[in-house]
Amino acid sequence: MNSDENRNEQVEELNEAAEAAAEEMQAEGEVQQDEVSELDALKEQLQDSQEQMLRLQAEMQNVRRRAEMDVQKAHKFALEKFVKELLPVADSLEKAVESTEGQETAGELVASIRQGVEMTLNLFVSSLKKFNVEPLNPVGEPFDPQQHEAMSMVPAPDAEPNSVVAVVQKGYLLNGRVVRPAMVMVAKAQDAPKIDEQA
Repeated sequence: MNSDENRNEQVEELNEAAEAAAEEMQAEGEVQQDEVSELDALKEQLQDSQEQMLRLQAEMQNVRRRAEMDVQKAHKFALEKFVKELLPVADSLEKAVESTEGQETAGELVASIRQGVEMTLNLFVSSLKKFNVEPLNPVGEPFDPQQHEAMSMVPAPDAEPNSVVAVVQKGYLLNGRVVRPAMVMVAKAQDAPKIDEQA
């Protein structure tokens, strides 16, 4: 019986060792599973961080581009208010020249005044051109509401309908952008319906 007891003890020990080994393997499997799930979570977190970094880099590039464009526009159009204040001076000089037209017989004094005003106007206009200010005198061009302000429509049989027939006041552009629209009179189509201008 001694040998049977010995065998039973050995079997029990082997069973206990097998159970211990199984528990140990199961514990290691759980640890490995925990490590795998933790590793997956870290990978996901890393990917989220990389995506967030890419979005932030793209946003910074957009902010930088917008800032550069704002600075360019500020440099390009910084003179806009100043130019608007100077335009009445150009208008006054043009009116002075126009008022002396047809006054050749009035005398030498009027002719010299006209010549002086023309020279001043030419100097003023050339100074404006140095800063990319251009006059807008659209006689004969099609009406463009972006650059022209219609004062009235007039019958003009020899002009194209909706084209500018007269300029009441010149417009001006600063670097291609309208500083002041040209005030114009537009040709009315012959068969256009009559508009009640009294209303």
